[in-house]
Amino acid sequence: MTRVRWLAAIVVAASFTPAAAAPRNKPKQGQPNRRTPGPVVAPAPAPPIEAPPAPPPPPAETAPVATAAPMAPAEPPRVPRPRRSKRRFYVRAGVARVTPLASSRALELSDIDGAASLAVVNGPIAGSGATVSSATVPALILGYELPMWDGKVAIETVLGPPFTVKFQATGTLATESIAPTALGIPTGVPALGPKLGEAKAAPPLLTAVYRFRHAAAVRPFVGGGLAVLFAYGARVTNPMLTEVSQPEFTVAPAPGLVLQSGIEARFATSFYARLDVKFIALMMARGEVHHIQVRTPQLPLFDTVEVGTAKMNVWVNPLIIQAGVGVDF
Repeated sequence: MTRVRWLAAIVVAASFTPAAAAPRNKPKQGQPNRRTPGPVVAPAPAPPIEAPPAPPPPPAETAPVATAAPMAPAEPPRVPRPRRSKRRFYVRAGVARVTPLASSRALELSDIDGAASLAVVNGPIAGSGATVSSATVPALILGYELPMWDGKVAIETVLGPPFTVKFQATGTLATESIAPTALGIPTGVPALGPKLGEAKAAPPLLTAVYRFRHAAAVRPFVGGGLAVLFAYGARVTNPMLTEVSQPEFTVAPAPGLVLQSGIEARFATSFYARLDVKFIALMMARGEVHHIQVRTPQLPLFDTVEVGTAKMNVWVNPLIIQAGVGVDF
């Protein structure tokens, strides 16, 4: 026990006694200082300098990603189409037969006065009529294919020299006297006969034509349009009406509606033969004969008598059949 107490006392005394300073060994003159080196303390590292944040790099251009093209469905083999011609203008030259399907109203008399009123009166002559003769003329068809219709639709016109239209009397106008008696006395005026007058005619027309088989070697077509009959140089040709003097004969323009059909056949490159039929409906020719004077051989007091004015209205309605050949330009 005594030994333990002593050890404890020594420990307590050592804890309260200041540590003895280490003897300083002063270096002698001419000797270096031999201080006992202490522990080397590393200097604290300098705080890092924060650099300003670098700007973000520009976005890299993304290269187009090559994508595989979708597989196109297999197309059926193409059937070669007939070569479409770029020609637009065409011409067909030939001969046209013009046949009027004529009918008329009764011939009318007007402006009757003086001695003529003793034999005839104003108004229609019962049973009378008139017709128009046929004609054969050279004709040229000019056409232009419309591009917006792929050549299936074309505009056409017909050119040709003017031809002579002859007006003829029918019925009682041709076979009977228009003034057989005056106050019961025979006048001696004979029947007119078939001749009435004639005129030069030029019927310009314009039609639109549709081809059913444009690229085929044989192609039918139909069409329609308008026409006008212009008559000039009209004159009376009846010998009885021109015996005393030449009356004045006029014919007014006559419009009509054109119906057309036909067929074309190719016999060489760009060369065609054509048969064309046109019918012009609703075409009425209105003719007037003024200052008619006739001789009355059996009337002792009157050598000649002025009849007045004769009016005739004739439905011409010509049927035109044309055959020809031509080329596409």
